[in-house]
Amino acid sequence: MKMKTYANFDLYQADQASKNRGVIRALRTFVGEVAPKLQESVKWGNGCWLQEKVPVAYVYSAPDHVQFGFFRGATLKDPKRLLIGKGQYVRHIKVRVPAEIDEKAFGALLRQAVRQ
Repeated sequence: MKMKTYANFDLYQADQASKNRGVIRALRTFVGEVAPKLQESVKWGNGCWLQEKVPVAYVYSAPDHVQFGFFRGATLKDPKRLLIGKGQYVRHIKVRVPAEIDEKAFGALLRQAVRQ
């Protein structure tokens, strides 16, 4: 199966399931407030945030949730144990509704990821 490509983050978001678009919109707002210097992009068929050209965080739209992930998530301090995944580097948080975005905890993770 060929990966979908999108010219920008807006087009990526618009193509996702309606129940996930609100979560993605909320995450975009959140990232813009916490880490305004990150640039939005689309990489590997998913919405991403880059620091210069280095991927920092991403969203992936699954059928029943949105993953808010970190490319170097395995190295982040996660006292609330929000991050899941078993890969060598990447970790994510499952978000089903915008109200699940814990701004304090997610913000601490995002600020760490930006400093890496």
